[in-house]
Amino acid sequence: MLLSELARAAQDEVLESRGECEIASMSLDSRKKLDRGLYFCIPGARFDGHSFAPQAVENGASALVVTHFLDMDVPQVRVKNVRAAMSHMAAEFYGHPDREMKLLGVTGTKGKTTTSYLIKAIMEEAGFKTGLIGTTGNMIGQEYIKSEFTTPEPIDFFRTLRDMRDAGVTVVSMEVSAHAIEMGRLAGVHFEAGCYTNLSQDHLDLFGTMEKYFECKKSFFRPEWISNAAINVDDDSSKSILRDIAVPHSTFGICNNADIFARDIEITENGVGFIMKLFDVDEYPVRLQLTGMFNVYNALAAAAVGLIVGVQPETITKALGKVTRVPGRAEMLPTMTPYKVILDYSHSPDALENILKAVREFARGRVISLFGCGGDRDALKRPIMGEISGRLADFSILTSDNPRTENPLEILKAIEKGIKQTDGKYIVIENRREAIRYALEMGRDGDIIVLAGKGHETYQEIMGVKRPFDEKVVVAELLREIKGKD
Repeated sequence: MLLSELARAAQDEVLESRGECEIASMSLDSRKKLDRGLYFCIPGARFDGHSFAPQAVENGASALVVTHFLDMDVPQVRVKNVRAAMSHMAAEFYGHPDREMKLLGVTGTKGKTTTSYLIKAIMEEAGFKTGLIGTTGNMIGQEYIKSEFTTPEPIDFFRTLRDMRDAGVTVVSMEVSAHAIEMGRLAGVHFEAGCYTNLSQDHLDLFGTMEKYFECKKSFFRPEWISNAAINVDDDSSKSILRDIAVPHSTFGICNNADIFARDIEITENGVGFIMKLFDVDEYPVRLQLTGMFNVYNALAAAAVGLIVGVQPETITKALGKVTRVPGRAEMLPTMTPYKVILDYSHSPDALENILKAVREFARGRVISLFGCGGDRDALKRPIMGEISGRLADFSILTSDNPRTENPLEILKAIEKGIKQTDGKYIVIENRREAIRYALEMGRDGDIIVLAGKGHETYQEIMGVKRPFDEKVVVAELLREIKGKD
């Protein structure tokens, strides 16, 4: 494909083009070997892709997309926003696969992953071959494909959609992160339906304030992005979205009047049962194998999206009842112990509070909370999460999450400031493996141990190095060691 054709596809972003050549590949990684490649120079907070353009050319890049022209003898396209231009160009390069399938997007602070899995189950029950894109990776039907971002960079995104289309996928359920919206990763993409779950503190390292974070989320609910919307009316932030929304929409909730709402909710350690009422007329019993009040909201969100695209309510309730687990989301591990171990990705204050409140509802014994906070991320939430665990758990174990380039002990000190504001009992064990061992060894009949923060992740990032650390594997190994001592 000619560079000029790709530039034409991104004409709203293009300021000026110099030169022409044939393009056969794309990349934003200068280290990647390319064949007649187009390299995108992404300006970043820590690194500027323009500095690596010579390396990209050495590795086969024939042209560059830049924000300012470089003194290099290769064709260049100067643009306003490199990522937005990349989205338009990648869509053109891969043949606009997004136009041949229904995209169903879920945004919000919490619940995106579980809701997207539930939507996938609903669409498959309705007979559609469905793809999934999100935090835990991508799926084509039942085939799992590893991914590094909640919402992939444009090249990976459109390559994945092309693979899905070639495999017969007609519907894609996907998470839409605030980062992706803010950075322009999905520029030019249109969704059949967009779903809003909730808003709580997260990502302030990028947005600075909750107002800016919310406005980014809200911007997704415009006609240029979506054709229809499903909104959680119980979340206070939804009032602003509903006041200004200009697309057909429905609401879901539990506490406030909603088009789709739940009543007669029963929560146990094995799941949730409730009656789903639709538009104040029809009622359908729902039995989830997932537990916690937050999963009632996730189920209602998925049901609302299913209804938007025409799935029958009976099909929706049947599909919801078939989902047995979502990786790292309130996932009960098969430990065969008198206590239970739950793996959860809760790495924000509200998420930690939700999972601890949920297990408190059915715990016969103590609630033991094990968590940390990520380094190089929003530091304001650290004492807040400490206070939450101290208040809601019977015992807290403060440990490392992904310290990244920060000193893990400094992160733990910040968490400790919050927990000291409560009467909660706790211990600090920096090494996460040893912290998990401590939790398992103290577990008694009826206790519930919540391993929070890592969820589906299979690594721990320390000083910029990702080291293998799959908590499912770690728990199994430690239980064998503990049982071997008995």
